[in-house]
Amino acid sequence: MKRLLLIALTACLAAAQLLAQDEVPWDRKQTGFVSTPKVGAFFVSKYGYSDLDGKHEFSQRVTRAYVDGTILNDFKYRVQIQINNAAFHMKDYFVEWARWKEFSVKIGQYKRVFLFENPYNPWDVGFGDYSQITKKFSGMGDYCGEAGSTGGRDMGLQFQGDLFPVSSDGHRLIHYQLQLMNGQGINTGDANTRKDLIGSLQIQPIQDLFIGVFGWSGDYVANGVTVNRDRWAVSAKYEHNAWSARFEYANSRGHKIAEYNPATKTFRGTGMADGWYAAVGVPVNAWLKLYAKYDVYRDQATWDSAQTVWAFAPNMQIHKNLMLQLQYNYVDNALVPGQKYNEFWAEVYVRF
Repeated sequence: MKRLLLIALTACLAAAQLLAQDEVPWDRKQTGFVSTPKVGAFFVSKYGYSDLDGKHEFSQRVTRAYVDGTILNDFKYRVQIQINNAAFHMKDYFVEWARWKEFSVKIGQYKRVFLFENPYNPWDVGFGDYSQITKKFSGMGDYCGEAGSTGGRDMGLQFQGDLFPVSSDGHRLIHYQLQLMNGQGINTGDANTRKDLIGSLQIQPIQDLFIGVFGWSGDYVANGVTVNRDRWAVSAKYEHNAWSARFEYANSRGHKIAEYNPATKTFRGTGMADGWYAAVGVPVNAWLKLYAKYDVYRDQATWDSAQTVWAFAPNMQIHKNLMLQLQYNYVDNALVPGQKYNEFWAEVYVRF
């Protein structure tokens, strides 16, 4: 498989060279046709209160800096680092050959193409955190035991494109993505000879309405234990004129690392989990948008293992680079009988 992928990638680059030579001369001494690097950063500062234990605190949710640009018009690059608290690490680094809308190739470290919400920037989610299934099934403190710092990312190779322009607005009917990834998260090598295969097929029947299916076949290795990650999801999203709506359901088969008993060499638990969420965002005026969400995650795919969150979040974006977000959560955790509690968050988003 590695040999076939190498041949395919080499063929793609050779084709790109033949097509590009008429427009942009390729030469090791070429210094033109390079965009001015775009350098930026953002941070999110948070205050949180929970009546579960009375805890309340200020925290630095995230601080990131990035640089991106293009080379020879068709090659896009990006580097992003996380620099807050003790969690300094590389978040993204990739180069993507994107000459055509129909077909592009990306290599490096970047977001997994599982669920619509995973690629969203924290600014665009609408809430002070991602949904439970995005975190558990895309790799933000993954169900299987992968670290939260992974942030839904992995290292590997991706093919994607947009096909078949339709309607008078020319929107593309189909978007596809296919990834071959290490399966171990960010800033680490592979732990076995297998690769994770992740794919997405999305249909856009009308402009800005996407209906998608997602699949993931792979595994995760830690402490000498291997667990499967076989997952699928169905989703829909609509983002148009500041109106937002998302619904996603995801199902996972495969145990957690923590469920393994080395003495008996067996796993406890069902080896299954699922969840879903529905979120809507309604613009009130030029700077205020109200979000609401119903969010369910079932750790063993049973109602006895469910955690349900009802959330309401006004977003007050008074400038493109400045936003205040308030959020109320009501949490019902069936894993702990009688554990129902309230949370209040206030977050400030700044970018430059």
